Amino acid sequence: MKHLLLVFIGGGAGSVLRYIIGKALNSPQTGIPYGTFAANILGSLLIGIILGLAAKNETITQNHTLLLATGFCGGFTTFSTFAYENHIFLKSGDFASFALYTVASFIIGFLAVFAGIYLVNYFWTNTQSI
Repeated sequence: MKHLLLVFIGGGAGSVLRYIIGKALNSPQTGIPYGTFAANILGSLLIGIILGLAAKNETITQNHTLLLATGFCGGFTTFSTFAYENHIFLKSGDFASFALYTVASFIIGFLAVFAGIYLVNYFWTNTQSI
């Protein structure tokens, strides 16, 4: 239960910070999501630092890792976890898994977004005319 609470608290804090950065940096004029990009890059850097420190020494405990890497970085951006998992594939020399995971994540992720939008539009349109 303690582990779930740590992830919950970290995730909430990460999500709030991502929202603040998005509000401050995303450009309504150009539509370019600078805030999202910044959160993804900062989150990736942060998870690298946290997990790098955890691997190098004992100063970061499992609880710290759950709070900061899993919780905060996970709430701040799931891209950080994606980037770290790809790092593991590359470090182990598993280039096939790296390529498959990366390409599949992008393609299926984009398709899932489009499918979700399509489903909402389809059902919204069909239920509105009833």
